[in-house]
Amino acid sequence: MPTASDRRIALLGTGIMGSHMARRLAQAGFPVTVWNRSADKAGQLTRFGVKIAVSPSSACADADVVIVMLSNGPVVEEVLFSPDHAGKRPAETMAAGSVLVVMSSIPVETCQSQAPRLAARGIDYIDAPVSGGEPGARDGTLAIMAGGDVRVVNGIADVFAAMGRVTHIGPVGTGQMTKLANQIIVGATMVAVAEALHFAARGGADPAAVRKALMGGFADSRILNIHGERMVERNFVPGGPAEYQLKDLRTAKALAADSGMHFTLLDCLVGMFGDMIDRFGTGLDVAGILQEVERRSSGVQAGTVSAKVPS
Repeated sequence: MPTASDRRIALLGTGIMGSHMARRLAQAGFPVTVWNRSADKAGQLTRFGVKIAVSPSSACADADVVIVMLSNGPVVEEVLFSPDHAGKRPAETMAAGSVLVVMSSIPVETCQSQAPRLAARGIDYIDAPVSGGEPGARDGTLAIMAGGDVRVVNGIADVFAAMGRVTHIGPVGTGQMTKLANQIIVGATMVAVAEALHFAARGGADPAAVRKALMGGFADSRILNIHGERMVERNFVPGGPAEYQLKDLRTAKALAADSGMHFTLLDCLVGMFGDMIDRFGTGLDVAGILQEVERRSSGVQAGTVSAKVPS
């Protein structure tokens, strides 16, 4: 494996998260090549020295580390293992001794299916989903949950350090399991903040002042800080799309059921985020759960409670 100074990185998927991650890797001094299905979304990265590949297979061919930041399990499977427009399967263009790092949130069983196929070609596989949303990707403060061989994780510690803080969890799949646990906590806290702010607003309190008062106390959290502000401002332009949150919650529910577990709160969260998207559509931030809280609250229709922004 090359030294940190010349370790070549390929990153597949330059959406809300991936673009920031690619930029930070380039700024850390890594040679970075990216591919994105919509090439125009990757173009802005060239000013940071990032190269744009015409196909995922060409991006992977010369890489020592391939990072995947695509939307879901089926897309990851398709992009890695199906022929691209160049007629090549990207996973088959990766060199023996390279590392595939799947930082997308995908099902545990998908990781456990993909890892042996890569191992047969001499390629190490790490599942390393992240938490921290767009701010974490932008600032390089992501919480990275890594499953796979600890020696491989430690061997690319410099790569992870450019994006955030990595914790090795266990074998392949445990990174995804940890991300699902994270999403249960995130979903529950998101709903709790939405209900608390709506509750206070209906009682005549200024929700902006309520949020400010709660920060620093036992009710404080990054969600109250970041997404609570979004709720106060009714800014639901996605930093973290709600449909991704629902995807992960549904994955967690299915995995729990397969293991003979049933959770009341998880079932409730799946229902609330599912209803939110059914009624208000995709393309909203997770903070948009406030609208579903408003709708469910005593017959109050979404949008009828105005949130004041402090001057």
